Formats: sequence, C-alpha cells, structure tokens
Amino acid sequence: MPSFKLAAAVAILFSGIQTAAHAQAVVKIDGSSTVFPITEAVAEDFQKSTKGAVKVTVGISGTGGGFKKFCRGETDISDASRPILKQEMEACAQAGIKYFELPVAFDALTVVINPKNTFIKQLNAEQLKKMWEPAAQGKVTTWKQVDASFPDVPLKLFGPGADSGTFDYFTEATVGKAKSSRGDYTASEDDNVLVQGVSRDVNAIGYFGYAYYVENQGKLKAVPIVNKAGQAVEPGPKAVIDGSYNPLSRPIFIYVSEKAMQKQEVREFVTFYMKNAAKLATEVKYVPLPAKAYDTALEHVSKKKLGTVFGGEAEVGVTIDALLSRESKL
Repeated sequence: MPSFKLAAAVAILFSGIQTAAHAQAVVKIDGSSTVFPITEAVAEDFQKSTKGAVKVTVGISGTGGGFKKFCRGETDISDASRPILKQEMEACAQAGIKYFELPVAFDALTVVINPKNTFIKQLNAEQLKKMWEPAAQGKVTTWKQVDASFPDVPLKLFGPGADSGTFDYFTEATVGKAKSSRGDYTASEDDNVLVQGVSRDVNAIGYFGYAYYVENQGKLKAVPIVNKAGQAVEPGPKAVIDGSYNPLSRPIFIYVSEKAMQKQEVREFVTFYMKNAAKLATEVKYVPLPAKAYDTALEHVSKKKLGTVFGGEAEVGVTIDALLSRESKL
C-alpha cells in the first residue's frame, strides 16, 4: 500500500514540475486608454511571434490609475499619455520601483462634436476654457454662454475621468492647470463610452486621443483648434509633425519597471515594441517617432539609463524635436 502512495506522490510531483515547466509567461500592462491601441497592437503581434509562450495583458485604468498599480509593483509596464508626475515619482521611489521612460509615438488630442452640429467651425483656447474651467460648473450650461454667436441650446460635455492622462493634459492646455476642471460632465476612462456619448447627442462635445477619432470618424467631427499663431488647424499627422497643431499635440509613453526588465519575456516584449512601434503607431493612426528615437530608447535600456527627462510637472507643447533632444541627454 505505501508503494502505491509513494507512486501517486511521485506522479503528482512530476505533473507539477511539468506544469511549471510549461507555464505561460505573462507580461502585465495597464494605464492610458490613449496608449492602449498601440500597446494592444504590439501585444497581439508579439504573442503571435512567441507562438503562445507569452501572454500579454493590457488594461485601461487611465494614466493615473496605471501609475498607482505600477508604483505598487502590480504591473510590469505602465501606458502613459503624459510624463510621470512628482507624486507618482515619489510613490514609486518609496516602493523601490525604478523605471525606464520610453516614448512610443505622438498623439493629436482631438476635440470632437456630433456631425449634425452646424455652428461649430473652430474653437479657440478661450472658448474651451470657458466651457471646461471649474467656474463653469452649474453655470455654463448652453452653447450661447460659451460664445454669443452660438445658439441657445444645451451644452453636453463628455470627457475622460480624473485618472486619465488625457484629462491632465487637456486641462493644463486649456484651463492652465492640470486636473482643474468642472465636474458636471459625463466622465469615463473608456474612450469608447465618450465616442458613443458624442455620437448620440447633437449638442455634445468631447475630447480624447486621435486614434479613437479616426476609428469613429463616420459618426464624429473633429474640431479645428486655433493655435498660438491664430490659425485654425485640424488634428492629423502632418500638423503634429510640423508643430502647427498646438497646444494639443503630445508625446505618449510606456514606463517599464527595472525589476520587470530582468524577466526575459519583458525584455523581449520591450525590444519587440521599440522595433515595431513606428509601423504599428501608423496603423492605429498615431504619429510615429523618427527611427533614432526608438534606437535611443533601446540604448537607454541596455545602458540602464533610468528615470524621466521631464521634471515631474505637467507640461504642454513639447514638440517631436524637443522630445528627441531631451531623450538624447538622459
């Protein structure tokens, strides 16, 4: 009888060893819904290349929500539609989380309206501020209150929630202070919810990453934004590259934990990301960085150049050239 028990125990042990040997490696990613389309595209192609040996999970809890998980050591990589902020840097430092900051593309943050809206031809920073600033809460409730030339119809606002990097960037660019916004609007970390909201209400306006606009341009209309030179410019790759779509052009990133980078599957995923980011950014309708930027990112990884080239403060109007210049000095 004991021999049977011994044989059974050996069989269970051997089975456990086999299961462990064939366990699927996992790369955990969370964060920005803006960065999600490109990271998800990379993840799909990478998983195919590993023939199922590696699973990549990609969440969309927003840039801020993603950093909370990242700085608790719950994820390997954090998608971010803005640079890491001081309080997030401090949270990571307290938890002993060091990281690589890798730019992956540029986005044209897009303001959208319903296609049936006939009176909005363009918007300037003053008008955007008037409808989104904290003082507008409960008071600016019609389009006519935004501009006397607009009709006296309800103003319906849709935008990202407070954990979103897009929310941080937009409020900094339009109101002048990150996270400074009225609270009486329909908020969601899921950009698809915002797309549906604007597409179903003729008096609606919202904002999110350019990729979500392009994917849904049959049921949305992008609003030309008046730039610093007084020109009304539509969002798009050309306007991002030449710098005319300001102040709503911005770099987007992935942050990779130094500890996670010690895992083979994470190293291979990050290398795959940097080598395929330009092609896949274009496919999901973001603006790819020059090849040199991705080479520099991989160089930073190989030389263990950790940290951020930003000062932990919300910053608006960084161009592609300025970003490359900073990255080269890390």
